Amino acid sequence: MPDQRFVPSVTQLRVFLAVAERLHFRSAAADLGLSQPSLSQALATLEEGLGLRLVERNTRSVLVTPAGERLLPYARAGVAAMDAVTDAAAGSSGPLFGPLRIGVIPTAAPYLLPGLLPALAENFPDLRPRIVEDQTSRLLDGLRSGSVDLAVLALPADTAGIEEIPLYHEPFALLLPAEHELVGRDDLPLDILGEVPLLLLDEGHCLRGQTLDLCRQVSARVLGRGDTRAASLTTAVRCVAGGLGVTLVPESAVESESRDPGIGVARFAEPRPGRTMGLVLRSATSGDEAYAEFGRIVAEVAERTFGATPV
Repeated sequence: MPDQRFVPSVTQLRVFLAVAERLHFRSAAADLGLSQPSLSQALATLEEGLGLRLVERNTRSVLVTPAGERLLPYARAGVAAMDAVTDAAAGSSGPLFGPLRIGVIPTAAPYLLPGLLPALAENFPDLRPRIVEDQTSRLLDGLRSGSVDLAVLALPADTAGIEEIPLYHEPFALLLPAEHELVGRDDLPLDILGEVPLLLLDEGHCLRGQTLDLCRQVSARVLGRGDTRAASLTTAVRCVAGGLGVTLVPESAVESESRDPGIGVARFAEPRPGRTMGLVLRSATSGDEAYAEFGRIVAEVAERTFGATPV
């Protein structure tokens, strides 16, 4: 009777295949780099575990039994599958091959991904990115649950069990109606926020929290609690073009969101307020050098695409 708990090892299957091919124990042992007693023991353990005689041997010949013949295709498939796993791991860039679920916050995804995805394809040709665009809190929940592998978002995340790798800093700019008197300035003081009607993104966006933090410093008037409120940065910008207020955007968004002729741009004096973007991942996986390389590519794309400063 077979042992129901028995699971053949790859070595045992290799021994069986070598003996079945060579029909000679000494030659099979030489092929595998084993001693003949070790090979014989491995085959005997396999037969005992399966409860089957796979090979018959006498003084003159070695034969594969009918049961052995029946199991040969499965043994070949099992060994081939394990070889494929080993080959894939040896040819991969650490964990960066196959499907990888990458979280990105909505105020970064549309502006970062057009440059990042081609760069990932060039540097990690075996990687198959799966993009998850969502707000910070849900991306962090996804990291903890395992539904997201890593995420690019604004720091700090300040979450237990999550490692943060700062990547780049990008300043904020102010988008205004095209005819606004501040359009074109690059020396705005921060307290100008107290003199303009700011539109906010909806609850849950980290950019909303960052804007509120700046507004608290200068007692700025903020729309959005019971007035105009936008679920996306693009919607907020459309409201600006319609004369409903002004909005703060990261520098990465300026080029694409200011193409509307109804939109003008103003920038702050140095040191410009802004945000630090980083890579977040589970602490248990953060030490892998491949993730550091992933972060380096993100920072390079941000620097090249919209002039972010690597950190």
